[in-house]
Amino acid sequence: MLAHTMQRRDFLALAAAVIDFGKIPTRKAGKVETVFKSPGPKPNGLQATKDGLWIMDQGDGNRVYLVAYEGGKVLREFGTDADRASGITFDGEALWLASTYGREIIRADAQTGKTIQRYFTPGAGVIYRMTKDVPGRSSPLAKREQAPAGAKTRGKGQQVGGFQQGQVMGARAQGTGAHGLEWRDGKLWVAVPPSRTIYRLDPKEWVVEHMFPTAGNRPHGIGWEGKYLWCADSNLNAFFKHDPDTGAIVEKIQLADSDPLPHGMTIWQGAMWYCDDVGIVCRLKM
Repeated sequence: MLAHTMQRRDFLALAAAVIDFGKIPTRKAGKVETVFKSPGPKPNGLQATKDGLWIMDQGDGNRVYLVAYEGGKVLREFGTDADRASGITFDGEALWLASTYGREIIRADAQTGKTIQRYFTPGAGVIYRMTKDVPGRSSPLAKREQAPAGAKTRGKGQQVGGFQQGQVMGARAQGTGAHGLEWRDGKLWVAVPPSRTIYRLDPKEWVVEHMFPTAGNRPHGIGWEGKYLWCADSNLNAFFKHDPDTGAIVEKIQLADSDPLPHGMTIWQGAMWYCDDVGIVCRLKM
């Protein structure tokens, strides 16, 4: 069993290391439209539904908002038990929340936010560094004075997602968990930065059925376009289109350095919606 596990780890590490970005069909993003200001100060997760757009906010006590697509009018809002959450999805009955700093995934009542069940996040831990990692990226819209005192933005020890990447921190190094979440056909898909992996979970047994590596070390929101699964990467400032059966990257959309930075992401009616955690929701035609 241990040998099998090591072989699987080696495969994933190799797959991540040999991604040749130059061979991935790439298109520059078109105009990115800022659709509305988010009702919370630090939106980190999005999920499109027929009832409206769900927003998971990390900066106001982990509140969830259901808003109208046009104008962002709040239709419903409530608090949650999540800890600095970074993802949200809807299974038709309840919400799933990525409690990033709790390293948990929470299933919650879609009317009240009350926790129904809590699960440990596969792949949770402390993000590691690799030789070809790009520097951590911050939103070009963030004011310099908004950065926490002493925070670094480039190089070793850079602040990424609110924790020190690659640092030895003793008892403080508790790690983090999931970011993007998606639901399809009774399965939960989860993007986890510490393991640089997207997982497909059987929510009834809480067993990993399938997994594949992400393009970079900061995968965030994920969203379905037909059979394909897109994944935003905040440090690479891009979106990667995966074949979910193999994990292969078949296309890339590259944002400009001046565009809002992608965090949460979802797809609705031919457009990619994403949020920058400075408090805005954006839309990009695909």
